[in-house]
Amino acid sequence: MTIADIIPCPRPVRTSRLGFLQVATLEADTGLPGCTPMRPADDAGAHVTITIQIDGTAHVSQDGRETPVRPGEMFLVETHRPFRVEHGGHVRLHAFHVPRRSLGGAERNVPAVTAIAFPPDRGVAAMFAPVLTSLARSAPDIAPAVGERLAGNVADLLATLIAEHAPAASPDLDSAFGELPRRVREYIDRNLGDPELSPERIAQAQRISVRYLHRMFESEGISVGRLIQRRRLERCAAELARRGRVSPTVSAVAQRWGFVSPAHFSRAFRATYGVSPRDWRGLGDTADR
Repeated sequence: MTIADIIPCPRPVRTSRLGFLQVATLEADTGLPGCTPMRPADDAGAHVTITIQIDGTAHVSQDGRETPVRPGEMFLVETHRPFRVEHGGHVRLHAFHVPRRSLGGAERNVPAVTAIAFPPDRGVAAMFAPVLTSLARSAPDIAPAVGERLAGNVADLLATLIAEHAPAASPDLDSAFGELPRRVREYIDRNLGDPELSPERIAQAQRISVRYLHRMFESEGISVGRLIQRRRLERCAAELARRGRVSPTVSAVAQRWGFVSPAHFSRAFRATYGVSPRDWRGLGDTADR
């Protein structure tokens, strides 16, 4: 599916590729009729579209939510599932079609944030909206190698936006231990590329005992070591899904996210995702074809 398939007539006035992203700019004088695409769910080819409404209004529906969108606001839909978008007045918008798998751990929270309006004046959206607007304007002139790097930045910002607006994953944990679990997770995410990251190092950085650190995560049914591995695998899976003309090797991706042994990385990846890292990357290539 291309981005033209999920934007109602008239077709986008300009479409571009930015690495693994599809980018479209659309403009119409008299509004646009609604659309309700029906596509079979296909995890290998599933995409989300983040749209910034420049002029005109929109009304978006998905997952039981119906939301008006004003100029300057953004909204997100999953394009492999039913949704509806209606536009009114003079319409101008920029839409970015993003592989769902490139969002890493934020992928699981996508259904919680579809069809809501992200205000452009606060939080992550205040930084993200100008980035999307600038990229949409300049995408046709960006060199492919630069575009691939920028596409990764867009996916990371979108993942952060989703995490900001999704319901807290473990409210009981945070309420029992205050802000400490959140700080621990942030520390883990900042240091995933360090192969020496360990419960001992985390506890030392947070000035708590290792025993207390483990106790915080008992209610989640996961050890700190397993949490570190899961977050590393999510980052690897997201990066491997971001294929382009210049793609790092599987071993380079594993090393960047803290895996010392390629064999251990491959075993852990297969145990989590059911396929080898190379096959995972190939799934995306097959979907593109």
